[in-house]
Amino acid sequence: MQSQEEKYLAVLAKQYPTPKDAAAEIINLQAILCLPKGTEHFLTDIHGESEQFLHVMKNGSGAVRRKIDEVMGTTVTSSYKRQLATLIYYPKEKLELIKAQEKDMDDWYMMTLHHLVSVVKTVSSKYTRSKVRKAIPKDFVYVIEELITEKEEIYDKEKYYNEILQTIVRIGEADTVIITLCKLIQRMVVDRLHVIGDIYDRGPGPHIIMDALMEHHSVDLVWGNHDVVWMGAAAGNAACIANVIRMSARYGNLSVLEDGYGINLLPLATFALSVYADADCSCFRLKESSKGEFTLASDLEMRMYKAISLLQFKLEGQIICANPDFSMDAHLLLDKIDYANKTITIEGVTYPLKDCDFPTVSPEAPYELTKEEKELVQKLRKAFMNSERLQKHTKLFFTKGAMYRVCNNNLLFHGCVPLNEDGTFTRISVGGEAAYGKALFDRLEKLARAAFYAPEGSKEKEKGGDILWYLWNGPESPIYGRDRMATFERLFIEEKEPHKETKDAYYRFIDDEATACRILEEFGVNPAEGHIINGHVPVESRKGETPIHAGGKVLMIDGGFSKAYHEKTGIAGYTLVSNSHGMRLVAHEEFESAQAAISEETDIVSDTFVVENFPRRRYVGDTDIGETLKGNIKDLELLLAAYRNGTIGARE
Repeated sequence: MQSQEEKYLAVLAKQYPTPKDAAAEIINLQAILCLPKGTEHFLTDIHGESEQFLHVMKNGSGAVRRKIDEVMGTTVTSSYKRQLATLIYYPKEKLELIKAQEKDMDDWYMMTLHHLVSVVKTVSSKYTRSKVRKAIPKDFVYVIEELITEKEEIYDKEKYYNEILQTIVRIGEADTVIITLCKLIQRMVVDRLHVIGDIYDRGPGPHIIMDALMEHHSVDLVWGNHDVVWMGAAAGNAACIANVIRMSARYGNLSVLEDGYGINLLPLATFALSVYADADCSCFRLKESSKGEFTLASDLEMRMYKAISLLQFKLEGQIICANPDFSMDAHLLLDKIDYANKTITIEGVTYPLKDCDFPTVSPEAPYELTKEEKELVQKLRKAFMNSERLQKHTKLFFTKGAMYRVCNNNLLFHGCVPLNEDGTFTRISVGGEAAYGKALFDRLEKLARAAFYAPEGSKEKEKGGDILWYLWNGPESPIYGRDRMATFERLFIEEKEPHKETKDAYYRFIDDEATACRILEEFGVNPAEGHIINGHVPVESRKGETPIHAGGKVLMIDGGFSKAYHEKTGIAGYTLVSNSHGMRLVAHEEFESAQAAISEETDIVSDTFVVENFPRRRYVGDTDIGETLKGNIKDLELLLAAYRNGTIGARE
């Protein structure tokens, strides 16, 4: 009887059928281990700001400009380098402008092609020829490989390369080759992208960001609380659907649902115009801008906003009552209203209400839906679950996303690891089992995945949807990290005390290196070299706050990508960059627009500062991929030995 090892080697032999095949792959993998590690980019809290996100991806957080400076030095003017950088970011659009301005395009083509080839050589130098080849469109693989591959055997190299470039220009393929080279540069400056939560809400383009991530060559996602509520909505959870619509209404982004995802909101509009026709909606102006002004909203939008908010509070009440393990009874507020006196009593304190004109709420049964509300929920649920684009985007969160991720000795999560006031891990009982730390994250993720994958109508699917809602705003949710989400209080109570949302104790231990090390160890990360990288809480640089904590062990990289936070943070987001030499943090200024970048050659002004210089340069062999390759090499060496001792017969 064959051993497990022999069975495995027999399967491996089908992929490498001869000793030469196995030996060649061993040599190839061993060489890859000695290449410098690829550049990783970490972003968080993008919040729908698609133009700025796409620009940061195109410029590699300033890496493209640095490569241009490295290649060209002072041999060309600064204005030309700006033009070349803009061309790399937006090749098709910039070419159209240049062709309308340049008098001698042939000379420009030759000079630009030479420079682009030089930049490509530099940015691709740390990768194998095979990896670069796979990144080149198949129609131009031969031509571009010829241009970027050194040929020692050719005596007059300049003549050889010039002949290729002149032919490209002469036959009218210069534009196509330039666009291909520019996209190849964009592809090579970022080897892997890590998005640490909150792609959705506030900004107008989360669907555009998700489309880009679906096309990205190497990306992983960590769930943020604004992501999980959309995931729950896509899975059909009614409370999550109500939250998504409310947030979209609040920020004037209902078009994301209607135009971006093809979700029909006419049933909600019809319901709001009918049921809330005479209701006071003065509390439902849209979200304040960064300048402290309210955005103008139509009468219909305000009524839709109020209608979906009241429906949300009812649906959430039903979840809380159905899930006592969530321990959220204190969040049940509709039954605490005194309509006669227009007040509400919360934790023994009575507050006047700005508005209690709630035509759908019965004081006797405040969480019970009206017949019209039940019909509306059914229509909205069907619309969300039938949105093909939303379902594709949600699937990406489940296939390439997780509650947390450990990558190259870095622990990535969005919010926090729940801690007690003494700094110990909080034990939380959700779904019938108590857990803390890593086990808590794993438990919640397992339950949440059932929302998308369990059969329609099953208890597992219903519970999974409720878990996604809990992760969005639950008092001990690791993704949310606060004791409450005071949506009702902020809408209807003038006094500020009930608005307070207390952060988890994690944030009070954020500068304690010993706590950071314990968290890293809990998730299997070496605390001597590892980092915690998370977002969720904007770093107010304007007030002197720093994203670096616990002696560099904790990096909180939410710098306010969303325009709603620019006034508060003083910047427009961070990018953390980790390459073979070390880690650096890039602080971005506000991005004007893609059009300004193309026509005026503006770029995001970014300040870069070093987080850590590695004691020695890091190579592929030092990464998680390197560990996998080392395992593959060991297996192939066993196969090679089996070929040589006759245990496995080689194919002819």
